[in-house]
Amino acid sequence: MSHSTLPPAGGVAGAPPRATAVAPPPLTAARPRTAAPPRTAAAPPPSGSEPRSIWPASAAPVGPDDLAIGGVPLTELADRFGTPAYVLDEDEVRHRCRAYLRAFPDAEVYYAAKAFLCRAMVRWVQEEGLGLDVCSAGELELAVTTGFPPERIVLHGNAKSPADLRAALRLGVGRIVIDSTSEIARLAAAVPAGSRQKVLIRVVPGIAAGGHAKIRTGTDHQKFGLSIADGSAQHAIARVLGQPRLELTGLHCHLGSQITTVKPYLSAVRRLIGLLARVREHHGVTLPELDLGGGHGVAYCPGEPALDLASLGTKIRAELAGGCAAAGLPVPRLAVEPGRAIAGPAGVVLYRVLSVKRTGSHTFVAVDGGMSDNPRPALYGVRYAPRLVGRASAAAPEPVTVVGRHCEAGDVLAPDAQLPGDIRPGDLLAVPVAGAYHLSMASGYNLVGRPPVIAVTEGRARLLVRRESLADIQERDIGM
Repeated sequence: MSHSTLPPAGGVAGAPPRATAVAPPPLTAARPRTAAPPRTAAAPPPSGSEPRSIWPASAAPVGPDDLAIGGVPLTELADRFGTPAYVLDEDEVRHRCRAYLRAFPDAEVYYAAKAFLCRAMVRWVQEEGLGLDVCSAGELELAVTTGFPPERIVLHGNAKSPADLRAALRLGVGRIVIDSTSEIARLAAAVPAGSRQKVLIRVVPGIAAGGHAKIRTGTDHQKFGLSIADGSAQHAIARVLGQPRLELTGLHCHLGSQITTVKPYLSAVRRLIGLLARVREHHGVTLPELDLGGGHGVAYCPGEPALDLASLGTKIRAELAGGCAAAGLPVPRLAVEPGRAIAGPAGVVLYRVLSVKRTGSHTFVAVDGGMSDNPRPALYGVRYAPRLVGRASAAAPEPVTVVGRHCEAGDVLAPDAQLPGDIRPGDLLAVPVAGAYHLSMASGYNLVGRPPVIAVTEGRARLLVRRESLADIQERDIGM
């Protein structure tokens, strides 16, 4: 919608909830999986050079120099909550959840909590009808204590601790993904007598896919899963089938992250169907579930590719149906686990410029955040597209390097970013596609404190996660 039609911006903390004609469903009951209502027409791009695709759909210009997300101007959010700060568009999250349910109408869609998790995110995902994929007792406890039904949760992890497994069994998670043979006996011994725990086995199909070598997990010689090629997966299947307290319901695989083409997923489907056929041949067991993980790529900068979700859903379901028919197998229940593709494009991070340093022909723009709130550029060389907001500039854009405040030469947030030539201290920068793997990977480096998370929707803003204060940091340090 255009900004002129947005509700008034700037709701305050503790403001009364917006009136609704129908009360929202309770947290423990998922919404019916109906088609999402049509979205209003998208606003013009934030500037003439930026495609809409890397900003939330609610992004709309406010006057000549500001930008609103969810109907709230970013300058207002920076003034009210300080910087750095994460801004999360609730409607964008919900829309992306619904898009997955449309693309995979007969599948289980589990939101991958590792991308970003807080109590509000748990509630939104549950209300939109998705399950949840967690990787630790911490994520699991947060979800269940928020009210998420544990039977709709899948627990992952290449090295689950005894505490992780105890929490999963105590709370009654729906599935546990077995990642190593050593985990089988340990888990079986922990299952209470007279009950059975449903499990999947994570297999490695030998497919290289992903945006960086460090996030490719579908090949051998990395820490996740059990290889089909060397027989580890088949050995684990046989061992699980011999455990009366474990119920093997299917196979799981995760190829990697930032995959932008459908082809690797189709290759994985074919190899997993072959393994399903061998399981039936050797053990007389037909496994009813197949989880293809996530890793669905999004664009971080203008012009970058992103995975076509509709095409992914259509082609995977067709490949699965055709392959199973050829193998004489019933089509298993499909599951997918998107994380980044739901949370990432819904987030924007705000920074304040602290200094501008020109050294020869190079310009460094230092901001009040950095690798403690976004380590991804240092880890994977990820590129972002920051934008000046809150001040009109007639200066031509120039290439600059946006760097953080931390004591590391590698604390670079955006090399070769295009910003106005008159960029100066005090300016506000907004960086889109910041909703995934920012706060969830944030650290305490230099004891600067982790940023807050602010949700925006329909012209209101509310704090979801408060800023980590110096008092929080000091309270943990009890040794003298």
